[in-house]
Parts: sequence; C-alpha cells; structure tokens
Amino acid sequence: MVKDTKKTAWIFLFYGLIDAMSNFVSTLIPATNGTPALQKNYMQGWMTFLNDHQTIISFVTVLSFLIPTVLCVSYSTRVLHYGATNKPGKSFDRGFINMPLVFSGYGATGWIFYLLFEIAALLIARKSYDIQFMRIFTTSAMYIVLEALFSFTLSFSIMETLHRRIFLPKFYPEGKLSRFNPKKPSIGMLFVVFYVSIGLFPILFMLTVYTTLTENHSIPLDKKILIILAFLMAFSILILIIFTHFFAEPLLKLKKGTEKIKEGDFNHKVDIVSNDSFGELADTFNDMTISLDEKTKRLIAVQNSVLTGMATMVESRDNSTGGHIRRTSDCVRVFANELELPQAFLENVVKAAPMHDLGKIAVPDAILQKPGKFTDEEYEKMKAHSAEGARIVENVLSEVDDLEFKKIAINVAHYHHERWDGSGYPDHLKGEQIPLEARIMALADVFDALVSKRCYKDSFSYDKAFQIIEESLGTHFDPELGKKFIACRNQLEELYNGYN
Repeated sequence: MVKDTKKTAWIFLFYGLIDAMSNFVSTLIPATNGTPALQKNYMQGWMTFLNDHQTIISFVTVLSFLIPTVLCVSYSTRVLHYGATNKPGKSFDRGFINMPLVFSGYGATGWIFYLLFEIAALLIARKSYDIQFMRIFTTSAMYIVLEALFSFTLSFSIMETLHRRIFLPKFYPEGKLSRFNPKKPSIGMLFVVFYVSIGLFPILFMLTVYTTLTENHSIPLDKKILIILAFLMAFSILILIIFTHFFAEPLLKLKKGTEKIKEGDFNHKVDIVSNDSFGELADTFNDMTISLDEKTKRLIAVQNSVLTGMATMVESRDNSTGGHIRRTSDCVRVFANELELPQAFLENVVKAAPMHDLGKIAVPDAILQKPGKFTDEEYEKMKAHSAEGARIVENVLSEVDDLEFKKIAINVAHYHHERWDGSGYPDHLKGEQIPLEARIMALADVFDALVSKRCYKDSFSYDKAFQIIEESLGTHFDPELGKKFIACRNQLEELYNGYN
C-alpha cells in the first residue's frame, strides 16, 4: 500500500505526457490519400465542405486531443483525492495500479470522437455537396482505426513496462496486488496488444496503403493481391487466437493449481505437457506439490502421534479403562466404513476418536482411579472432563490449518456424553443438536464400556451389549445411527475377538 500518495503525483503527469506523445506520434503515420486524391472529383466536394467549415473542423481537431487530456486529469485528480481522504471503498491503490490500462484507453477516445464526428460531417455534407460517402469514409476510417490502434498500443506498452519494471516494485515491494482488486489485464489481452502491434498492424497498414494508392492513381484493384492480403489478415488473426490460447491456458492452469495448494489440496497436479518453459514450470510445480504433500503427511503423523500419546498418558492414570482408546478408535473405524457419509468427514472422525477423553487429564487421580461408585460431588468433577477436553483439544490444535478436523475433534471431546433425549452432559443437547461426530463416538464409547471388563464390573456378552444399545435407541442414542451400528455386529465382534 502506498503510504505517501503525494509522491506519485508526478507519475500521473508523466503518464499523461506519454499518452499525449503517443497520440501525436500516431498522427505522423503517412497518409497516402495525398494530392492525387484531392484532384478526384469525389474528393473535391469533400474538400470544399471542409474549407467552408474550417473553424468547426479546427475546433473538433483540437477537441479530439483535449478529450483524452481532460479524462486523464479527471482520473488523476479523483484517485489522488482518494489517497488524501482514505474514503471507504475508494482505493487509491486500485486506481494507481490500473493507470496504464485506463490512460491508454482514454488516449484512444479522441480518435473515436473524431471518427464519429467525421461520419456526422459526411452525412451532412452529402446533402449539399457532390461527394461519395462510402469511398471517403472507407479511406478515412481505415486511417483513424490505424492511428487509434497505434496510439493505444504505444502508450500501453510504454506505461505497462514502466509500471512493471519500476513503479510497482518500488511502491509495492511485498507484491499481492490482487488484494486491491484492480482491473487486471489478462495474459490474453496483453498478448493481443503486443501481437496487434507487430503482426496485424503492418498487414492492415499495407492493405490500407494498397487500396488507397489504387484508388488515387486509378489503378484497377488486383483481386489476387486483395485475396493474398485478406488471407494474411485471416491467418494473422488465427495465429493470434492460437498463441493467445497457447500462453493463457497454461497460466490459468497454474493459477488454479496454486489456489488448490492454498486451500490445502496438496494432491493437485497441473496437467501441462509441453517441451517449453511452461512444461518445465508445471513439472517443478508438481514436484513441489509432491514434496509438500509428503511433508504435510509427516507433520500430521507426528501430530497424531503426539495426540495419541497424550491420550494414552491420560488412560494410563485410569486403572479401569486399559486399551479403551485403541479399541474405541478401531470401533469408530469399523463403524465409519459402513456409513454412507463423505469420506473426508469419516476420516476426520476416526482421527479425532483417540482424543475424546483428553479432558480426564484434569480429573484428580483419587476420582479417576476410584474402584467403586462416585459420590455426587465426584461425579460432577468427572463430568467436567468433556468440556475440559474440548478446551485442551482446541488449544492443542490451535495451529492446525484443517479447520474441519479441528471442529470435529472438539465436538467429539465435548459432546460424546450427550444423550438423544437431552439428559446427557455437559450442555444437555438433544436430538440432532448433538453433532453427528459426537453421536458416532457415543455409540463406540458405550459399546466398549459394555463389552470390556472394568474394576467395578465384568464384561458383558455381545448379546447383552447389543440388547442394551437397542433398548437405548431414542433415549441415549440416535435411533437411525444406532440401527446402523447394530448392523455392524459381525464386524465388531470379529474386531473384539481379535483383542482376546
């Protein structure tokens, strides 16, 4: 962001002079409708009209040069005013960044105005003077279009080069110009501008010269030459389209690729296969994504190991729940495989499962290791582990970029003791108010507690455990989710038999 906008005022003036210079230089394009043309009968009437209205013609000519100047001055004043007042939604930076495109466009408005005036003048003149409208208009329009193209291309090329090489790096050394939402010229547009200058412009100029010379000197038009020139023009336009696509498509793919990487999709590959710099850049980009993906997976593995280690440390303090973390995590994995839910969601639930009891780290040993029934006061302290677990998980995952996983892990820790009828804790949520991930965790947590031996009870049989879960559908558990859990009985029994 430019801090002192006053220091840029001279750049606006400098670019205005470049615009004026480009318009002046374009008037120097040699016109071939010289003296021989003026001797033609159809031109004599037009020249008489121009002489009769010389004052108006001179005024319009001056005006065609003043219009771009006024527009550029108005734009500069407005943008500098934004910089001085810092109006919300009115960005000096956006105006400054867009300057080459805006000034070049304004520079061409004078030629458009002059062309419109000449059309109006020809329409008026043919009512009282002996002129041939189309012959005069065709010749004049060709040159005005040439002059407008030349003026725009020259001014834009100079200003854009200065902007890219000098002024933007100076005032925005950190880059990130897109945050100011400027009117970005696409690579296709830039290619069109430069290709018109070096490709189409010379062919169009030769076509104009040829048609004008043959007209002025009464030389019959050679259809072969016209066909050749027309073919060259069409071929040039085709080459323009092909090369615009050639440059624009790879850059668009690379842009989309970087956006995917920014979103965390490190598996995304850019599909560009070519034996040039674009192909080499794509290969480097894809190698980078592979490297980022591998490093990210290693970091996630370390993160998961740390979290699992913390959960295991908490479990080691609880004499009654040996292996609970591993078994519930495996149980969630088996259950998740049978659910028709998004794969990414299920993977996150499985990853979050080991963290569901992290809050027990804040429960005193005397309560956590008590072999008998809790007193009311002890039970209240034990119940606090779910909210405390959510706080711990949130702190532990504070630097994790995967916001969806963070949300799921917090919900699993916080709400896995909520009940479908609202009688659970800590917030007495009920029904679908309870996050889906917590409802999944609740089934796995209770099932493991039922079929596992604890210091205060023996393990229940599978029949007894599934009977209790079935009887608790609609009170403790989500009824639809519970039915799907019961449908996994064979897989769950196979899993738990493996532990034995």
